[in-house]
Amino acid sequence: MQRRQSSKTPKQPLQIHHKNQTDLSAWRKGGRIDPEKSVQNHQSPTNQKSDSNQDSLEQALSYFEKVQDHVSLKKNNVLQKHLITVESIALQRGLPPEGFDVLLNVALSGKLADTVNTRLLKSLVPASVIPETSVVSSVSWLCVSKCSGNIQLLFLRWLITMFDFIDHKEQLHALYGFFFSFLQDEKMCPYVCHLLYLLTRKESVKPFRIRRLLDLQAKMGMQSHLQALLSLYKLFCPELVTITLPGKMKTYFKNSEGPWKAAINAVRRRNQENSPVLQPLFLGTAQPQSRKRKWNTQLIIPASSTNKNNLEEDREKNRVDLYSMNESFPVEQLQTFSQLLQNIHHLEFPSQMGSVLTNPLLLHYMNCTKDESIYLRLYYWMGQTLQEECTWCVADNNQYEEEFKDFLETVYKTECFLQEGFSSCEEFLYKSLPLWDGFCCRSQILRLVSWIPLSSFSEMKSHLYDPLAQLFFTSSLYFKCSVLESLKELLQNWLNWHVIHLDSESDSQVHSLNTTLSGLVNVVAELIHFVGWISTVALRLENNPTFLLYFILDFYETVCDMYLRYNLPLLIMPPAGVFYPALLSMDSVSLNQLCYIMYRYRTNLVAAKENELSKTKILQFKFSSQTYQEYNQYIIAMVGCLWTSSAFQKDIHPQGLRMDDELLKKTTVQEFKTSFNIVYHPAMMGYAVLFLQQAWPDDTTFNFSLIKGKKWNWYLEYLYAQGLKGLKVFIESSINRVSQASHSKAGNVQV
Repeated sequence: MQRRQSSKTPKQPLQIHHKNQTDLSAWRKGGRIDPEKSVQNHQSPTNQKSDSNQDSLEQALSYFEKVQDHVSLKKNNVLQKHLITVESIALQRGLPPEGFDVLLNVALSGKLADTVNTRLLKSLVPASVIPETSVVSSVSWLCVSKCSGNIQLLFLRWLITMFDFIDHKEQLHALYGFFFSFLQDEKMCPYVCHLLYLLTRKESVKPFRIRRLLDLQAKMGMQSHLQALLSLYKLFCPELVTITLPGKMKTYFKNSEGPWKAAINAVRRRNQENSPVLQPLFLGTAQPQSRKRKWNTQLIIPASSTNKNNLEEDREKNRVDLYSMNESFPVEQLQTFSQLLQNIHHLEFPSQMGSVLTNPLLLHYMNCTKDESIYLRLYYWMGQTLQEECTWCVADNNQYEEEFKDFLETVYKTECFLQEGFSSCEEFLYKSLPLWDGFCCRSQILRLVSWIPLSSFSEMKSHLYDPLAQLFFTSSLYFKCSVLESLKELLQNWLNWHVIHLDSESDSQVHSLNTTLSGLVNVVAELIHFVGWISTVALRLENNPTFLLYFILDFYETVCDMYLRYNLPLLIMPPAGVFYPALLSMDSVSLNQLCYIMYRYRTNLVAAKENELSKTKILQFKFSSQTYQEYNQYIIAMVGCLWTSSAFQKDIHPQGLRMDDELLKKTTVQEFKTSFNIVYHPAMMGYAVLFLQQAWPDDTTFNFSLIKGKKWNWYLEYLYAQGLKGLKVFIESSINRVSQASHSKAGNVQV
């Protein structure tokens, strides 16, 4: 490929190549020139200084453009002066689009020493966008090998970092084969793979390229950057890539942003502070008075892609342009759901995958498309961003905690919209939870935990359960309740996933571990056992608070209905450390919750037993006899407490209430047998007092022995009227009341 302009033919300085580019006068004022709306009247108080900077930059660019022979930095005051000018202005405000053509050409032409070229490349920070033509022109210098290998590597790193700031990508896509040829260079291979990963489309996947990658893998071994490109190729053309690749997403590429990341953030913040009216025009941001970092510049589609003046021109160009691969619908024109339906087969996602997170139409497209390359691109971008911006994993990131919270909140809302968790978030949580203090971004982190995809228990135990348990036991009551709520939502999301995919075992998004029902059953069972364990310990540590007990029982409201509601052949009873504190709770809400839970356990177990006895179908799973045994033990304890006043004699659970009469007499409680029935139970005694006041308003002795016979029935109806629906369904389902006479007899027994 020939260079766009020979170094021997000087160009006119600072020519404007595109209508949507910014000239130096606009850059000087901190804005961009709009063909219809000029911003010249928006003058800054520091215009005089800006004029001086602009003049200095023009002089520097003019100098670098006219450089012909090799120039040394030593004892060259003019070169040093202009180099410092470019560096200082780039770090202060960023460079205008016109400056990139000059500086890239001189840096890659080999006319200057590597020291100077390195400093120039590190100063290439954009104020708005980078013209594609400048990038293509600079790439042509790689053909003639004028610059050293180190400069070529630095240029590739710069190109990867600035990829989202390039105004168009069609000509770069046309250079795909040229970049591919550099894979043979062992040092450049990781960065070339990274760039190709960003550029790859379905039409880019060719058999000869796959063979070349496989040859390189055989030569170099299982390199992560080669696996990344092969994985993307396999998603586009699975019939061409037949080898087995790691299914779990990981960090494929090294961070290439080092020299420019801080400068980009500094320029963005300074521009926004100095020009609050025009700040949405800088670096593609559209958030007024915000200091959003990298992900926020990518949460919107770049302004340069939405230049309406060029849309018709671009469409005409696409019909005959050599670089146009296929006809696609511009994503910036997607405004309505009907447009999405009409163009769903011609839609191409933006290069900035972060823009997808805030675009409901693109999220709808993700929900219905089978193109997993979209997920792979999004996972890669999100994984890199989470890893680099985590405020407790990366030093000096604490000042961006609020921004990181907003980003995590956006990711969570996207997961809720798509109704599935991102594997990149799972990777992030597994790596960051051991370092997390349980305070920073607490709400956002726990919400992301609720969307962790199904994984093997060994992974979840070491990466999720163990670090979470350490924080759980050493944190406040509120944190414990928040963790329980998050784990309940995690369980519900897994169960909903099972219901959705029950009849579609071949779904492409099913995780490899859980293609079988047994995998799901095992992982869900381990989660329930984990919650039972931490709940038992937490109740002891916190002395059985009602607030904590509510969240624990709320979790078991989901567990008790898994068989009928979610069609999962699994039922696990709560541990004794949860059941008995709820049964003996001082609060009627907890007791009512427990009654409802036991009622649903009974309903599910009866249905399971009926299915086992039925000959209509062969069941893959059957509940163990231990499950029925535990349920029966709990039922005996509950009925003995609430109804027959025989819990101390008939409770057969190893951790139950059974005690000898001699020991009970030493408590000096006169009517110890009736201490926990529905009249004398500490959680129910308040209702009994109110009932007595209504039934015998003149009696001030509060004689509870009056509640028997018919009064017992009246008292039950009174309790039901107070909203104790759980108690109602439990008594009606689990207590045998054959006749009114037998009930009256049972009522007399209670007192």
